[in-house]
Parts: sequence; C-alpha cells; structure tokens
Amino acid sequence: MLHSLIKRIYYWLPLSPGMRYRLGQHKKQVLRLLKGPGAGRGLDVLSIPQVSSTQESSLDTLTVHAERWHQPASAGKRDYVFFGVIDWHFRHQRPQQLAQSIAQEGHRVFYVSVNFIDSQEAGFQIEQLHDNLPLYQVFFNLPGPHSVYAGAPDADTLQRLREGQRALWQQCAIRRAVHVVQHPYWFGLASFVAPARLVYDCMDFHAGFSNTGASHESVELQLLKLADLTIVTSDFLVDFARKAGAKKVALIRNAGEFDHFHQAATDQIRKAQAPVIGYYGAIAEWFDPALIEAISRKFPQAKIELIGDDSAKIQAQLQHCANVRFHGEKKYTELPGWLARFDVCLIPFKINQLTLATNPVKVYEYLSAGKPVVGSDLPELAQFGDLVYRASDVDGFVRAVDQALSESREDAKALHARRIDFARGQTWNQRAQALLAATEDACLEPLTSVVVISYNQWHLTERCLQSIADHSDTESLEVIVIDNASADETPQRLQIWADQDPAHRKIVLNSDNRGFGPAVNQGLALSQGEYLVILNNDIIVGPGWLRGLRRHLEVRPELGLLCPVTNNIGNEAQVALLGSNPAEVFESARHYNLGRAGKLLPLTIAAFFCVMMPRHVYSRVGGLDEQFVPGFFEDDDYCLRVKALGLTIGCAEDVFVYHELSASFDKLSVTRRQAVFERNKALFEQKWGTWKPHVYRAESLH
Repeated sequence: MLHSLIKRIYYWLPLSPGMRYRLGQHKKQVLRLLKGPGAGRGLDVLSIPQVSSTQESSLDTLTVHAERWHQPASAGKRDYVFFGVIDWHFRHQRPQQLAQSIAQEGHRVFYVSVNFIDSQEAGFQIEQLHDNLPLYQVFFNLPGPHSVYAGAPDADTLQRLREGQRALWQQCAIRRAVHVVQHPYWFGLASFVAPARLVYDCMDFHAGFSNTGASHESVELQLLKLADLTIVTSDFLVDFARKAGAKKVALIRNAGEFDHFHQAATDQIRKAQAPVIGYYGAIAEWFDPALIEAISRKFPQAKIELIGDDSAKIQAQLQHCANVRFHGEKKYTELPGWLARFDVCLIPFKINQLTLATNPVKVYEYLSAGKPVVGSDLPELAQFGDLVYRASDVDGFVRAVDQALSESREDAKALHARRIDFARGQTWNQRAQALLAATEDACLEPLTSVVVISYNQWHLTERCLQSIADHSDTESLEVIVIDNASADETPQRLQIWADQDPAHRKIVLNSDNRGFGPAVNQGLALSQGEYLVILNNDIIVGPGWLRGLRRHLEVRPELGLLCPVTNNIGNEAQVALLGSNPAEVFESARHYNLGRAGKLLPLTIAAFFCVMMPRHVYSRVGGLDEQFVPGFFEDDDYCLRVKALGLTIGCAEDVFVYHELSASFDKLSVTRRQAVFERNKALFEQKWGTWKPHVYRAESLH
C-alpha cells in the first residue's frame, strides 16, 4: 500500500528528468528498507544484470511478468527500441504517444529512459508500462549521477551502455529491430547494432536548447548522415536534415490524442463574464512573458491560467499581474478538465531557431476540443489557416486574443466544428502508421549486389541463398550467382531459383570452370549496386549482415574493403566461438557481436570468403587478377591493390557469418592443392615481393 502511494507521488510530481533521477534513487532506497532483504525484484520493475550465455537459466528466478517481454517478437514483427529524450513518466508527448501506438500494432516496444540505475554492474532494469500491450521502459545501469543532456558519453560510459544493451538484446530475445533515436546522446549506442535499422526521430532543433552539450551538435550531424531514415516534425527540420546530409527524410508532424482531449469540447459556446485564457505545457526559455503581461493589461477582467513546470521562473516576472495564475505541472489525465474551462488557448512563444523548428503538440490538442487558439507566428502554425489566430508581435497577439474572444455565435459554432473535424484527422495512431510504413520501406537501403560463386555442392549453395533471403531484412538487394560448370543439379536448381524473382536474381551458367577470380569478375561486371559483396557459397549469413558491414564503410571513408568475423578462416577474422552446429555457433556469435558494436579490427589482408566494398573502390581498383586461377592469392593481391590507393582493410567485429571453409577446394587432392598454392604464391611474389603468411588472433570468446 505504502509502496504504491510512494510511486504515485513520485510520478505525479512536476520534476525535471535530472531531479526525477535523483529522487528516484532515494525512492528505491526507501522502498528497499520498507520491503526488507531481497527487495528490488517487484512485479512492475525487474532488475537484470548482464549475464553470459551460460547463465541464462538465472532468469527462471524472476517473476512471471518476465515471460511477457522475454518471448521473441511475433512472426513478421520487428521490435522497436526507442532511445528517449525524456523519461516515460515525464509528460505524455510525442515519444510516448508513438511508442504506445506502435505497441498497439503488435510490435514489442522498449523505451529507453534518460534516467539510469546507479550501479557498477553493467545491465538494465525493465518496467512494464501497460497491462495489455508489449510496452516496456528500460533503465540502463551506470555508476553515479549522469545526464544525457550534458554531452555525449565517454568511452567508458559507452562501453558500459553497450554491455547493458547486449544484455537487453539477449535476455529479451531481440532479433530484428528498429532503433528510433530521439536524442543525439544515444548515437554511439544505437547506431552499430547490425540487425537494427537506424531511425532518427528529429523532433526538435536540439542546438536551440540551452542545456544541449556542445558535443551533441557534432554527434547529431553524424547521426543524420548515418541514419537509414530521418523523421522530422517541421519544414524547418526538413531543410536542416537535408543540408546536414541525411540519406532519407520523412516529414511526420506531431498530432494529438483526439479522444482524450475531445472530452473538453462542449455543445454550447461559453461566453463567460470573466473569460478564461489558458495555456498548458512547459513554461521554459521559449515562453514569452511579454505576451502574457500585455494580455493581462488589456483584459483585466479575464482569468489567465498557466499550467506547467515554470523552469524559466516566469512567475517571478509576472507577479504584478493580478489576474495571472500559475498552477504548476498537472497530470496528463487532468489536462482535458483544464482545457474545458478555457475560452481561448494560447501558444505564447518567442520567435527563435528553436521555435521556428517547432510543431506544437498542444495546438492539435486544443483543436480537438474546438477551442479558439492564438499563437505566435510560427511557420508550423501556418498550415492551420484560419483555424488558428497568429500574430508576429505583442500588439498583434493582443488583437488576436480580442478576435478570438469576440467571435460571433454563428462563426464560433462553425469554427468549433471545423477545428474538431481537422483534429480528428491528426491522431497519433495515424502518425504511427506513417512511421511504420516509412521504416519498413526497402528503399531506405542503398542497392547492394551480392556475387556468389558456385561449383557443384548444391546443398551448400541452396543453404547460402536461403540465408541471404532470410536475413537481408528487406534490404534493397540483387543476388548474382556465377556457376562454374557444375556437374550436379546446381544449374537446373539455379534456373528455378532465378525464375522466382528475375528482378533481383541473376545467374550465369559457365560451360567450363573458369576459376574463382574470373567468375567473380563476371558477377561484378553484371552488378548495379552501390555496395558490392563477394560471397562464398559455403557461407551462412545472419541477421543484419549487410547493414552491419555497410555502416562501417559509411562512417569510415578511408576504409576500402572489409570482412565480418567468422568461425572458420585462415587469418584474424576467425574467432573462437562455442557450438557444434550453425545454430549454436550463431547464438555464441550474437553475444560476441553485441558486445563489440561499432568496433573494427584493422587487417592487412581480408580473405574473400565474404567481403564488401563500395562501388567507387571497385571502379578504381578494377576486377580480381585472373592469373591466380583456380584460386589462392587473388584476395591477397586485391587487398594490396586497395591499400596502394591509400585505403584501409578491416574486419567488422559486430558482424558474423558461418563458414564451412574451402568446400570447393576440399574436393581437390592434397597434391593438386599444394601445386596450385605454390604456383600462385610465386606469381604473387613476382608482383609484390615476399608473401607474409596469414596469422590467427590470440584472443578467444570472453
């Protein structure tokens, strides 16, 4: 009983995120004392430390509520992870509205709070937010007080967050996701998880806030360039995002919870002797007290009701205005009751870069009740036409309020109905549908061409092609298979495969075995993609493999070519992974990759079991040297040609593919293999000097 009361008071108080964090720590201490030893695993919040793959059975000790978020997403449904700009319980605005609407569509939604758990141990806590929806708030562990608004996380903090994120993905069985970033702070954490599309929900001009750290501005520019999709809320932000180099920009404005605020509508237009002029929302640095003071003087008989957290200390500036009342922060559920009392609703903002970019949520809410609205002349209010009164200066604002109060009864009724009709079509559910459509669009991804070389062993080729189909995550993709005169069922099977999707599948059936290099060159010559992949047919790819490789190339212009880590190859790309079959190895690799998000191992040579390069690199380097047939050393040669251009070679530590290793060459006799190796080694050394044998890395999975 006392526990519930403390929680209600905590969430009701009008606190800033930072203050809520500090009080939250004290609240937890009090509750632990009240509950006694063993507290902290209540029914509504579950604490999950980081665990290794061998410790997952420890989850069995948690409450039954864990079953709801521990189960994988529904078939065909991505999980959505929102990296928040505010805590879930700090005002109910765009972040919460979109997250809840997406959960209503059957997607699991994890909302990452800006508040953290004070702990030295990496991990997270999770809070169930709704009884009937898969909607959860996540709190990552960090030692000591920490503010996302002060600046980007340092290397140590980022690594702790990544360890917590790995625990979240593993314990919640997240396989495919959309990362929706709502503040630049989260860039380093959210951007480099291969199975996750990256969406930046740019709802504000963050540089306009006084509490925005200097590092956030540069980080935001990186986020804009890397995001698969940037969503903006205003025309101002459309221009801002495009000038910053955003790949794809979608305008999805704010909205209102129509049914909630329509409760404030009344059948009769009220004309009180003492009209009520009202505002609710943040009373912050963008709030213009000069407008309120002028209204107070012009309409001394009116009651001016201001609702919201007064972080800018406006009340002290207006204490001489007898008819202005400050009521503090009110719960979201109480706002319709206040709105019902208003005769005129205000948006009294200063005009600056912050507000020029603003699409005010409250205007949709005001209009849901059919109320007259008077606002500063913000660009985003122009779309409402005569449904909203706008003014560019103090005198004009006062005149607009006078007009709103003086609407004739006939005009008022007509406008009342039109305002409601407009707001009815501007709901959060509609905005969420637009967001889902935009994030699921395959055109978000640049075209990638995957070239696969086959020679007999159809079962391996089929497995490889099926894995590409299963794990390319609606990428914009073409797959080109070059068959080197297979004598088994491969040619016939490939023809059937290509006929199933001729727009995205191409095959070349060679009449003789031309060798690896010449066959790769055939495929590359047919390719149209912006990114090119050379892939052995004995590979199984995993979730997010293309996106993960591509992101490294996008953020590192000096990188010419890269490979993923694998279980079986003759150089540093091989990592020690647990498992006796592909499924077990992939699960082990998942743990490895998630803990190394965004990390790249520099290489001298990348073996061509699986490599990606941008088209501009291929255009400069050309095809593989065809003298190295049937194989060996063509990859060494190509990498040195790339490096000769001043570019680098790397291995993506956060992407894994499964490899059988030289399935084709294993068919050759040992004597024949050695002869081919020695011949091509001599050719290589004639071209480049003494060959340096490949080496393995020393580390194992840990």
